[in-house]
Amino acid sequence: MSYEEDVKKAVEVLRAGGVILYPTDTIWGIGCDATNPDAVQRVFDIKKRADGKALICLVDSPDRLQRYVRNVPAVAWDLIDYATRPLTLILDGAVNLAPNLIAADGSVGIRVTREDFSNRLCYRFQKALVSTSANISGEPSPANFSEISNDIKNAVDYIVRSRQGEKAKSEASSIIRLRQDGEVHIIRK
Repeated sequence: MSYEEDVKKAVEVLRAGGVILYPTDTIWGIGCDATNPDAVQRVFDIKKRADGKALICLVDSPDRLQRYVRNVPAVAWDLIDYATRPLTLILDGAVNLAPNLIAADGSVGIRVTREDFSNRLCYRFQKALVSTSANISGEPSPANFSEISNDIKNAVDYIVRSRQGEKAKSEASSIIRLRQDGEVHIIRK
């Protein structure tokens, strides 16, 4: 299967409300349509994760970020532009997302992905994509595809074929919380 066919098949599954296993700009992730509450619930169920524990989502561009956050703080644009590694922003005022994806305080964790596969997937899907580590909650995050458990692989509707053979260990993203009042909290460097 070609790279483009892989992207196309993943998008078909996402549009049908399915859940995929896919490579991201950090580690392999479990993903679904971030606007579909039933699909988001399936991700919580697959991970055996409490519903109240937030998931993040990926978008393909800073422009798309504005579709999901009411008022993006000005500093967010500079952080995105100057980030040298993946950066997840936690922003107030989440909109147009599945209610069970939005934290109790109205915030959402969101990242503009620059990695080729996940960026192209988000671009072709034209929506935010849930991205959470491909593991059962409480277990270690897999460093690469070969470390993902069969329980996770068997629970999803589609496993992306691209990048499965890579053995490099990926880093988690930096996480910065930006509040509407200008307050900045570095959660993970």
